[in-house]
Amino acid sequence: MKLMNIASAALLAAALGTSAQAHATLEQQEAATGSFYKGVMRIGHGCSGEATLKLRIAIPEGVISVKPMPKAGWTLETVSGDYANSYDYYGKTLTSGVKEIIWTGELQDDFYDEFTFRAKLDGSLEPETMLFFPTVQECATGENSWSEIPAAGQDPHDLAHPAPGLHLTAPAAHTH
Repeated sequence: MKLMNIASAALLAAALGTSAQAHATLEQQEAATGSFYKGVMRIGHGCSGEATLKLRIAIPEGVISVKPMPKAGWTLETVSGDYANSYDYYGKTLTSGVKEIIWTGELQDDFYDEFTFRAKLDGSLEPETMLFFPTVQECATGENSWSEIPAAGQDPHDLAHPAPGLHLTAPAAHTH
């Protein structure tokens, strides 16, 4: 049994190692449609040795009621706009909301940090699909744009600058 757990842990580490090579990743990479999701964007380095001065996360369609978490030492702003669809949120129809979150501050290249937001993954989102959160790190003289979205059937690991992805699952069946 112990050997099986060690083998399982090794397989999991190998699988996670591939996604850890991406430089902007979501901590939780799977969530059910219709659920609330705590998005934690992990930033592992700056731009070619420079500090990250701004982080922008684009919010995809179907992700509603977005609330970013303030970070000490960083300013926070949101950009709102109209949704392509309307969404029911506890009896209220939402037709607009946060479309982008922007943190401005300084994260030295030698350090790692996390940027957090909370949102509802609308029940109309299709289970067993990927939802992408294009993310841009801005630095003094350049940027890292983690915004490439794979074509249907393409392996995201083949992309040079993949957008952080969230695998959507079906909601859990309720039992009483």
